[in-house]
Amino acid sequence: MKNIQKGFTLIELMIVVAIIAILAAIALPLYQDYIARSQATAGLADIRGGVTAYEEFVQRGSVAVITAPAVVGLSAATPRCSAVAVTASTSGTIVCTLQGNPIVAGKTITLTRTSATGQWACSSNISLSKHKPGNCA
Repeated sequence: MKNIQKGFTLIELMIVVAIIAILAAIALPLYQDYIARSQATAGLADIRGGVTAYEEFVQRGSVAVITAPAVVGLSAATPRCSAVAVTASTSGTIVCTLQGNPIVAGKTITLTRTSATGQWACSSNISLSKHKPGNCA
């Protein structure tokens, strides 16, 4: 009688496990970078809505009324921003202190208004550019 081989050999199983381990070693850091950037971008989106209301106060000449984030329609904290701060002046700022992913937690995203042109610029103290939102210095 002939013996028919059934199943996989130990070496075949070890090769499959090694391939999965290599793929996981590459994918996990990339996934962490992706999550960090998405949380930073979401934090920027949380404060971007205050720009329109802020501009309205500047155009009316009543910037001094802006004493809290709620005045420009922002929450003092969001799921992605542990704190939101607003500085009232014609060259004011709106700042989000990020929370969540350890790579970006405690870092800030800042929208700054140029008083001469009325343009808003994004800046951040996130160290690596791959973790920053697009168009944010």
